[in-house]
Amino acid sequence: MLSCVRSYRFLHLDVFTDHLFGGNQLAVFPDGRGLSSETMQAIAKEMNFSETTFVLPAEQTGTDMRVRIFTPGSELPMAGHPTIGTTFALARIGVIAPARDRIVFGLGVGPTPVTMTWTDRDLDFAWMTQSTPTVSRSNLDRACAAAALGLPASAVAAHLPVEVISCGLPYVLVPLVSRDAVDSAVLNRSAYDHLIDAAGTDGVFLFSTERRDDNATAYSRMFAPGLGVHEDPATGSASGPLGCYLVRHAVVAAESAGAMLSLQGVKMGRPSHVHIAIGVEADEIRSVRVGGSSVLAGEGTLYIP
Repeated sequence: MLSCVRSYRFLHLDVFTDHLFGGNQLAVFPDGRGLSSETMQAIAKEMNFSETTFVLPAEQTGTDMRVRIFTPGSELPMAGHPTIGTTFALARIGVIAPARDRIVFGLGVGPTPVTMTWTDRDLDFAWMTQSTPTVSRSNLDRACAAAALGLPASAVAAHLPVEVISCGLPYVLVPLVSRDAVDSAVLNRSAYDHLIDAAGTDGVFLFSTERRDDNATAYSRMFAPGLGVHEDPATGSASGPLGCYLVRHAVVAAESAGAMLSLQGVKMGRPSHVHIAIGVEADEIRSVRVGGSSVLAGEGTLYIP
């Protein structure tokens, strides 16, 4: 019986943080060969983190390896904290050689470049490139968005729209008037279902640009219960759209767009620092990057019959 059991190594990382027990948890299986899609999904449900990744041989020309990303509920074509965290995991075990400055992952959306900076032989920071933004819905009903978040309509910023932006995955971006409003949000599922039906997507990303002494450009949270993620401590795939939103609506000037910071996960007790760099030329967004650090929390072996 035991001879039929396969063993798979995994690494557990905390992503978008520089210290243990912060950021967003991630499980990385550095060699996912031999696992079916159904088994990968079952493993992601078993790990019960926001996402789990499986590294496989490259499938596309111009990529170094294939990376598949699963939430407990479904597979995603791309995501931010899994991309950054997988980079750190592969650097940790030597799959990515020290001082290498670029790798290209094959994600569901296609080739995804990641650039890296190192301190001696330790990976220090990684940037993933995302797609330039597309806006699929604009000026969604503010009262509907507020109701979905269990907030009064006055909590939604009157001078900014509620809209859907994608840099690979679409999110409903909801601007709120204060950080206290962000922290006060509690999903109302019936109103939430109405909002996502109108928006045509599941993830709702709420934020405030109220400044405090932590240097954050935005203070944020993200809900996606339809993906098996009630709340996410750090959402890189929503942070690219956030940066684009802030530039599009002149909340952040073009000359400052290359150095933004989203502070997420505070309400959950897992502060996450998601760095955002938007490249702007001639008033057009030409590049979108999201980056951060990660720390290794542990590793183990999963046995698959």
